[in-house]
Amino acid sequence: MAEIQLFDAAGHRKYVTPQEREQFKVSAGGLSRNKRTFALMLLHTGCRISEGLSVKVRHVDFSGRCVTFETLKRRKKGIFRQVPLPDEYLQALDDAFDLRALQKKNSKTRDEYLWGWSRKYGYETIREVMALAGLQGIHATPKGLRHGYVIACLDKGIPLNMVSKWVGHASIETTVIYANALGQEERNLAARLWG
Repeated sequence: MAEIQLFDAAGHRKYVTPQEREQFKVSAGGLSRNKRTFALMLLHTGCRISEGLSVKVRHVDFSGRCVTFETLKRRKKGIFRQVPLPDEYLQALDDAFDLRALQKKNSKTRDEYLWGWSRKYGYETIREVMALAGLQGIHATPKGLRHGYVIACLDKGIPLNMVSKWVGHASIETTVIYANALGQEERNLAARLWG
């Protein structure tokens, strides 16, 4: 397993901060419904770009208020995980694709991809939102968004085991690496020293 690096050799961070995540969210709001909903899927779940592109109609669970991803990084197929989604985003997905109605139709309809794009187009979509948000550098990528999701979860006090499950890490030790990123809680502790 390759170790996750949160900084490059020159010390530049590879993750978006909570403030940059908010800028990304606002900027995504101005795009077409397909681009907006895709960008927000990555923002709200921390999924890998290939996992986001693999979401089908049947993977959005309105009663469970979550989305089911097949973890695509591992070598074995058939490893699934569910990630909670905000209610407002679930409603936006339903408004954009009429998902509740599609889920009641035949199994062929339920197996349709939400976006059906190439990986390259999905990547370019995320880069477009990053540019609109004024974000540049090695962190302004889908992976930077994923890293930022994990850091935001840890910053909000979500237990490591839940974060690890949501992002599909094979080991909780991988998730622990993110705890080394400077978060608001760490700044609050340091503020005690300054004040």
